[in-house]
Amino acid sequence: MLARLSIRDIVLIERLDIEFATGLAVLTGETGAGKSILLDAFALALGGRGDAGLVRHGAEQGQVTAVFDIPKNHPAAKILAENGLDDTSIADSCEMILRRVQLADGRTRAFINDQSISVQTLKAVGAALVEIHGQHDERALVDAATHRRLLDAFAGLEKDVSAVEALWDARRTANTALEQHRAGMERAAREADYLRHASDELKQLAPRDGEETSLASRRTTMMQGEKIASDLREAQEAVGGNHSPVASLSAAVRRLERRGVNSPALVEPAVKAIDIAINALEEADQHLQAALAATDFDPSELERIEERLFALRAASRKYSTPVDGLAALAARYAADVVLIDAGASRLKKLEQVAIEADARYAAAAKKLSMARQKSAEKLNKAVNAELAPLKLERAKFMTQVETDETAPGPQGFDRVEFWVQTNPGTKPGPLMKVASGGELSRFLLALKVVLSDRGSAPTLVFDEIDTGVGGAVADAIGGRLARLAGKVQVMAVTHAPQVAARADQHLLISKDALDKGKRVATRVNALAADHRREEIARMLAGAEITAEARAAADRLLRAATA
Repeated sequence: MLARLSIRDIVLIERLDIEFATGLAVLTGETGAGKSILLDAFALALGGRGDAGLVRHGAEQGQVTAVFDIPKNHPAAKILAENGLDDTSIADSCEMILRRVQLADGRTRAFINDQSISVQTLKAVGAALVEIHGQHDERALVDAATHRRLLDAFAGLEKDVSAVEALWDARRTANTALEQHRAGMERAAREADYLRHASDELKQLAPRDGEETSLASRRTTMMQGEKIASDLREAQEAVGGNHSPVASLSAAVRRLERRGVNSPALVEPAVKAIDIAINALEEADQHLQAALAATDFDPSELERIEERLFALRAASRKYSTPVDGLAALAARYAADVVLIDAGASRLKKLEQVAIEADARYAAAAKKLSMARQKSAEKLNKAVNAELAPLKLERAKFMTQVETDETAPGPQGFDRVEFWVQTNPGTKPGPLMKVASGGELSRFLLALKVVLSDRGSAPTLVFDEIDTGVGGAVADAIGGRLARLAGKVQVMAVTHAPQVAARADQHLLISKDALDKGKRVATRVNALAADHRREEIARMLAGAEITAEARAAADRLLRAATA
């Protein structure tokens, strides 16, 4: 339910904070006091269309914040989770804060629990929390899918619908697998001879991932080694062969060491330097021998490498596939051949699975259709029973359930639409096309009363649905709003004293002059008992409140609480 509404710098509203409670809250006030501004601001917080004209003159931006207390498992929390938003604050406190900032340049920003979100997400959450209905508001009734959801909610068929949706998904999965397999078989059959030949050829070639790079690298090393092998052998001969200076240097070191006993200071530096040179020559000899070993190859190996590279690259050109893709291509061709050979058996199994999935879905959808047909009759009877007191005694409400088994969907075969006949002898038609503005709002009220807390947002707002009616009809509207408020939170903008008298909370909207009459601002005050009687008397009498009007207001208030 809506707990608080805060508005800053929206049109004539500078600063406004309203606390709401459960039950029926009415908003009254003279024409032009700002009731429409208040609803426009509330709609903005729920994701309604922004407009730079909403920002109060002289302000850079306006802001509306709506605070809701909701159950932990409310659908709005699910919407946040589906959009990847953190909803831990909801789980902890059951409080959801919707905030919309309207900038003077026309841009808007949206937030839920201080997390920046898209306007589309805000609108989805707002629709789950609040429904706003007026004479010209079509959002609750224009979509036939909404009618089906309302009928299902009235009948308590939500679990049946979920079961049909699950069977629809299973049916779609089974049929998708069947069609993919069948398409693969058809493709494979058209190319059967080619596939068998290609599969055999690639199987015999047995390409491996990365093979081309490895062979090319080895081939390059072998070809380069052939060119430098003679230089390596010459260098190795000089360093470690018959002409190596290592033997003579070693002999010199031994002679110096023998002489060094008598004069170490003269000999030792030279001996150390010669030792370093001998070690360096021996290390160079080892490197040269390793290099020579690397260049030593069998000429037939080079020939085999070149033949392999030629075969791989020829296959690459033939199959228009990079050499590194040949292994994957071979696997795919082999799988296609297997599909040809074993596909028929697999096809039969998939066909049987699809047939069974179709049958399960169809049976559940037919059962759901029958339940909807029966529930439609009950809904019609219940709604029609509410029409006479609302001055629609000659009208008739009808729930059209059209079942078309050739057009299945996730929720079954049915298209549900609310129709009405406003007078005997006239042609029935869709509610949105046949009913006038005043009739539409009363049909909607009757429907909402029957549905009670099923299929409704937790907060309902009715904008002047009592326009053009009075007396017993207005009293009937007030009574039904009060009944509805026993299940969900209801807010009503009204000019009817009979409706206002039923309220649990009465809010008066007025305009105050500021700055010595240079500007005005909209105010909202919660009325206590005496002030409430005065407002209802004003609604009865007009500008001049008489004693008779006050007495009549007292009677309305007593009747409302009786």
